[in-house]
Amino acid sequence: MIWKITRWGGRLYTLFVFLVILAPLVASLIFSFNSDRFPSLPLKEFTTEWYLLTFTDPLVLEALQRSFLVAIPVGLLSTVLGFAAAYSDYRYSFRGKNLFNLLMMLPPTIPAVIMGLAMLSYLSRINLAGNVYSIFISHVVISLPFAMALIRLRLAQMDPSLEEAAWNLQANSAQSLRYVVVPYCAQSLFAAFLITTAVSFDEFAVAWFVSGLEETVPVRVLVFLQGQVSPRINAIGTVVFATSILLVVLAMAVSGVGKSIRPKATDQ
Repeated sequence: MIWKITRWGGRLYTLFVFLVILAPLVASLIFSFNSDRFPSLPLKEFTTEWYLLTFTDPLVLEALQRSFLVAIPVGLLSTVLGFAAAYSDYRYSFRGKNLFNLLMMLPPTIPAVIMGLAMLSYLSRINLAGNVYSIFISHVVISLPFAMALIRLRLAQMDPSLEEAAWNLQANSAQSLRYVVVPYCAQSLFAAFLITTAVSFDEFAVAWFVSGLEETVPVRVLVFLQGQVSPRINAIGTVVFATSILLVVLAMAVSGVGKSIRPKATDQ
């Protein structure tokens, strides 16, 4: 009896948490199609005017293009560096390994405002602040730990004897990495690319500090908020959220992490 109460209590709590998280997003979606300029109930007529106004705005289109031009390369580089870091942690033992792992996983734990100020200070010293390259560098720093963690989970499921078998067949380290490890991690590599792209596309705080006049979409939303209540915020916010959640859902669909690996029974 107690176990059933606990189970149903856990389900209700989970449902409550999801409702709290999703309620503002659902409200933003609904009001983005409301003809009234202000978010109020009852709703008036259905309209797509705010979407048309938003995506015929040259500044929004420029920010959207810039977001994708940054997010896709960030996803690619973060995945490559994340794989290198994850494989180094998986395969090798070296002095300072624990410190290496700690530093690799540190950026997501730092408050975004502090990270933004730190990146702005550093990039200003090397004359890279206020342009697209500063956003790219900052987002790689933020995204890389996500790629490393996802790929490392996949590597933890790999049987070490697979590489050893490749070595016994006269494959060198590069060949075993190419023909054994990378194919085994292919799903996680693609998932890591999608996740890191989503992180970069959706990131606001650090981009706001380092971007200067090179606005990304989240920074453009802040501009809409300054000095006015624009219903276009709901429209662009819905599109940004839909894009990010689509990338995350695709990453979950293709990821091989978490699937149990059961060795086939062999005849004795």
